[in-house]
Amino acid sequence: MDNQAILPFGSRTFIMGIINLTPDSFSGDGLMGEENYIETAARQAQRFVDEGADILDLGAESTRPGAEAVDAESELDRLLPALQGILELKLEAYISIDTYKAAVAERCLALGANIINDIWGFKRDPELASVVARFSAPVVLMHNRSRKEAVQRTKTLGGRYVDMNYQDLISEICDELQGSIEIAKRAGIPDRHIIIDPGIGFGKTREQNLYIIKNLTEFRKLGYPILLGPSRKSFIGYTLDLPPEERMEGTAAAVAIGINNGADIIRVHDVKEMSRVAKMCDAILQS
Repeated sequence: MDNQAILPFGSRTFIMGIINLTPDSFSGDGLMGEENYIETAARQAQRFVDEGADILDLGAESTRPGAEAVDAESELDRLLPALQGILELKLEAYISIDTYKAAVAERCLALGANIINDIWGFKRDPELASVVARFSAPVVLMHNRSRKEAVQRTKTLGGRYVDMNYQDLISEICDELQGSIEIAKRAGIPDRHIIIDPGIGFGKTREQNLYIIKNLTEFRKLGYPILLGPSRKSFIGYTLDLPPEERMEGTAAAVAIGINNGADIIRVHDVKEMSRVAKMCDAILQS
């Protein structure tokens, strides 16, 4: 993996399937409530690969607006058994770990995970970049201005961010992503292992999330593959007035526009359906 980009970006859109090893996922798909969540996670991983996932993204700390943080030990207690079970399947997919903690990343990469997906873009744990570099692992660097005091929630639609002030939304996100990129490069992570994510739903209002997807092409000037993660998020719910389990069509629209505007990877809950959306978009764009 060290000698080339993890995937042939530019050839098609790649699919990252979300496996939530949490009890409190905003989308209602957290597996920790299952009687045997390890087996359930393995079955979900196999199904996602069968449905077209190129990457499986395992997360054990909820990132919904206002969620409580968990410590590294608790995160590893959830992650490691499921990761081991999925690795034993020897699936034709890369394994990503959704964490911002160096201790969690190190244990998971040592066990056999391939990618780190850091929602704080190396700005939360100063040791994480060196861990990623040491394992020659690709990394997703996400933009994030989340803060609990800016969260507003309703019973049916969940949490969203309000009063998030940017003078120039796109340029500020680009500048802050560039800061994450510089941390990665100082740690010795090569350009071919860097993927960027504008952070849909993380410290942005509904209107700002819509604007990011509309202007996603602006992020291409940074020169890295782009991951887009709109799946079932509150900006869809508050636009359509629908709870998470009814956001399939809204997600499909965001995915389609995102692919048209330059997304290389889409991170989704509904792999089968969004894989079909991506294939159709690719066929149109490559015709």
